[in-house]
Amino acid sequence: MKKYVPNYKTKYREEVVPALMKEFGYSSIMQVPKIEKIVINQGVGRHSVVDKKIVDTSIAEISSIAGQKAVATVSRKDISNFKLRKGVAVGVRVTLRSDRMYEFLERLIAVSLPRIRDFKGISGKLDGKGNYSLGISEQIIFSEIDIDKITKILGIEITFVTTAKSDEEGYALLREYGLPFKNVKKN
Repeated sequence: MKKYVPNYKTKYREEVVPALMKEFGYSSIMQVPKIEKIVINQGVGRHSVVDKKIVDTSIAEISSIAGQKAVATVSRKDISNFKLRKGVAVGVRVTLRSDRMYEFLERLIAVSLPRIRDFKGISGKLDGKGNYSLGISEQIIFSEIDIDKITKILGIEITFVTTAKSDEEGYALLREYGLPFKNVKKN
């Protein structure tokens, strides 16, 4: 019986690694950067103070998108101007690694990003250490979400944490996976 291997895991070994070794002149496969994890984060902020069920709904939505149970993030201190108390849920997050990470990446690139209206590509700005954060303004671009059950349109932030040593390496890695970057000039 054959063991299941995600398509993008195979793509990394067969397409991404050889392309990056050629582009950067690596002498070993171990030097090629890879994606360590993908973190999906959704802030519910002031909505959670007014409506307590919004956090539960958000957890269910993010869990269905990720294929893994999401957890609530809580505030660390009181902020009276925002009517926020310490320990109140203000967001939802989930960290994907290994096979689930590759499956999510494939669904994001092949299904979800093309569903964005007037989509012209994503920004090519990385954080200086080879990591990339992608902000999505509506959670309804994911096919796992039932539009009829949506109570609030909330944004999602997806962070790709890589082992790349520079933005150039991180950008090349994500480009080889097929993330649709806007035409960005190389330095």
